[in-house]
Amino acid sequence: MQRILCVTGTLAERALRATLADLAGEAEWEVQVLPITVASLMTTEWMAPRLTVPPGTDRVLIPGLCRGDVGALSARLGVPVERGPADLKDLPEFFGRRRRLVGYGEYSALLFAEVQSAPELPWERLLAQAEYYRASGADVVDLGCVPGRRWDGIGRAVSSLRERGFRVSVDTFDPWEMREGVAAGAEYVLSVTPSTVHLARDLRGATVVVVPDSDPPADPALDGLARAVERLRDWDIPFILDPLLAPINFGFAASLHRYVECRRRFPDAPMMLGAHHLTELLDADSTGVNAVIMGFAQELGIGHILTTEVIPWARGCVRELDRARRLMHFSHRRGVLPKHLDDSLLALKDRRPADYTEDEIRAFHAQVRDPNFRIFTDGLYIYAFNARTFVRGTDPAAIFRELNVSDAGHAFYLGRELERAAIALRLGKRYRQEQPLRFGYLTPGEEGAAAPDDTAPREAAG
Repeated sequence: MQRILCVTGTLAERALRATLADLAGEAEWEVQVLPITVASLMTTEWMAPRLTVPPGTDRVLIPGLCRGDVGALSARLGVPVERGPADLKDLPEFFGRRRRLVGYGEYSALLFAEVQSAPELPWERLLAQAEYYRASGADVVDLGCVPGRRWDGIGRAVSSLRERGFRVSVDTFDPWEMREGVAAGAEYVLSVTPSTVHLARDLRGATVVVVPDSDPPADPALDGLARAVERLRDWDIPFILDPLLAPINFGFAASLHRYVECRRRFPDAPMMLGAHHLTELLDADSTGVNAVIMGFAQELGIGHILTTEVIPWARGCVRELDRARRLMHFSHRRGVLPKHLDDSLLALKDRRPADYTEDEIRAFHAQVRDPNFRIFTDGLYIYAFNARTFVRGTDPAAIFRELNVSDAGHAFYLGRELERAAIALRLGKRYRQEQPLRFGYLTPGEEGAAAPDDTAPREAAG
């Protein structure tokens, strides 16, 4: 069993020891309390001359919010040092996650991101959009053509993107645009129908996406797909089936059934699902929608997901689907719920908004001996206190008045922190003094509760 030295400040000592008592059996714990009240204010440089590592220590765990060079501290102490979670109450999950998330980060679906109305964009804007999608996690950039308007420059656009390392698909029903795109290096063509499947014979070297003849599909849509599949297999042309997801209240439920039935009839056929048919056409935050879509796709073995980011509230959909595909792949492969694995898709609300109860906060107050204000929330109220003052409330302006602060700089600081605490309370988010609120994957530098294993091999659908 490992012997772990946990470093903290005076204010959190009692809570840390109580938490470690619940982790008996995980490791042999030792606590070292340094002469500072708030542990997160420590830096690795400040800690280095003050830390004493007992013989036999395997690891040193410092508070997650401590700043500084952990590698330099490890070298000075002669034992590995790592940051723990940002809050000590997350220690049980921190150690449990280390055991169960080996290999997290693999996925089994390719993401297609559509540049809509690509012919109408200047080349610089088209390239910038493609770069943005690639940085967001897209595997393939889909060039959306304009119906009824032939794009004379489609070949140049495709070849220019290919020269820059992009995988490209062309999204058109125009046979000429299809041929030009494939000749320039497009790997995929969206789309042919059972009535136009013969066009695929001129698209050798590309994979064609097959959709029903009409949208919404006329009954029985899958019979037409079956005829197309038979011909494509005879011609030895690779294909992907897309039964077409319909918007909510416009055939959505029936389209889900169509996907299930398509998988039943074609158990080994590659399939595609257009997530943007929901996210672009629904007044709701896209994070949860994309998670559910990807979960549905994972269950059915749908290995190709198409989306776009046109409507303002759909901004970030590619990043959301990238995280969702990793979450759902891990959940499906391990046979566990997609819960308490990676909270990067909890952007609006936090998984656990309150760190401490009122009793714990009052116990902290009893230990404070200085005039510096501490601010906490418990999910119901904001608490602001120093050695002489203790205020509880929900209105940041009212709390500020009770603090009776006259210094302009201090007043600005407290006003900012109280307003941040009020926002956290309103949204159901965790508040930490002097730390920005966390908004899931939108928070710079954060990847969620689970840190994906960047060394794990990535899987791509065939």
